Amino acid sequence: MEVVDTAQINSFAPIAAQTDFVSPSEEAVFILTASQLKDLIKEAIQPLLERVESLEDKMDAQNMEMADLRRMVASLETEMSGKDGTKLGFHEDIMTQMHQRLAKLEKPIKEPGKTEISRAEKIERYLTSRPDHRATFETLKGHLGIDKVLLNQAIKTLMASSSGRYGITRTPGDKRKRTLVMLPK
Repeated sequence: MEVVDTAQINSFAPIAAQTDFVSPSEEAVFILTASQLKDLIKEAIQPLLERVESLEDKMDAQNMEMADLRRMVASLETEMSGKDGTKLGFHEDIMTQMHQRLAKLEKPIKEPGKTEISRAEKIERYLTSRPDHRATFETLKGHLGIDKVLLNQAIKTLMASSSGRYGITRTPGDKRKRTLVMLPK
């Protein structure tokens, strides 16, 4: 057998592999124990855990307030069942207020923000500038650069701010598409 020297063996390797040798001192290697890794993970998620805990505390407080309101309403209803007509009106008022407070806690009313209002104003300006005073939802989405959900919120805000002035119709020729129309005054 012939003895192959190292020069011949190195000539078989690709040239790029021979020239791109990286010394071990240039590569960063971190060695962590399991406990060190657990500590790093615990530090990283600690702010999230605190936020979740604070949100849970807020929800617990709100749930306790809702339970208190339900108990008050129930006690007022039982108290009302045996009273005469003069006290009944007073208790009805209190019970109505309790029901309203309970409804607000269960389903809070969301007021439109500045962005929604500005989008509604942009839609209004766009419709007044068009000769036919109408635009498809697709056109409005493109004009505002928003998605369907945000467009629906803006249209809802627009229609709430000036009721009876706008209407939604189906697009002629394609019944799947909707059009926002400015109605005559």
